[in-house]
Amino acid sequence: MNNLLFRPMFFSFLLMTSLSHAQKVRKYNLGELFKEGKLIYCPAQHVNVIDAVNGRGVTAKGIVLLKNVTFSTGSIDVDIRGKDVLQQSFVGIAFHAIDTITYEAIYFRPFNFQSTDSLRKKHMVEYISEPEYPWYRLRKEHPLVYENTVTPSLRPTDWFHIRIVVAENEITVYVNHSPVASLKVKKLSNRNNGFVGLWTDALGLNGDFANLEITKKQ
Repeated sequence: MNNLLFRPMFFSFLLMTSLSHAQKVRKYNLGELFKEGKLIYCPAQHVNVIDAVNGRGVTAKGIVLLKNVTFSTGSIDVDIRGKDVLQQSFVGIAFHAIDTITYEAIYFRPFNFQSTDSLRKKHMVEYISEPEYPWYRLRKEHPLVYENTVTPSLRPTDWFHIRIVVAENEITVYVNHSPVASLKVKKLSNRNNGFVGLWTDALGLNGDFANLEITKKQ
């Protein structure tokens, strides 16, 4: 083979191999994980399988961690659904979790999605880093920095897709495949690895989750 022809083909192969190693994509059927005992939760959380968009999902309350699934940087995609009940429906994803006390999370307040109140409209999606930076501390010390409105507009009881992009020092959230970020914040935790979990407020209502996909960059 001509060396001049071989070289670009060889380096192209190396590049594709490098990219495949740099990013590892895995899809999770949450209903199957539930049946296989690969979700970590306590009996009081009432986790159950549901029929969901494009597949089987689960409805859950509190923080439900995925057994043996850790994450550092990359992206987390999932379909979620909350309820239109004021101050009772909070639903999202936890990551870099050590346990159900120490973690970071992105979560949504569906009951604010169609609010006409100008302030509530800014409280649709939020980042927290527990236990150091709960929502009330961030809202008091950094008002409207770690929470924002959602783009595009959503209805409170509909399924919607989220993508959480986690970089070393920054977190960006996209909704329903929009190219416009709904939230972009500086990462507050120095943790760079941990478990992934389904997140709802333990004192609130169940949230629904399906079609989880995790892309790991490292």
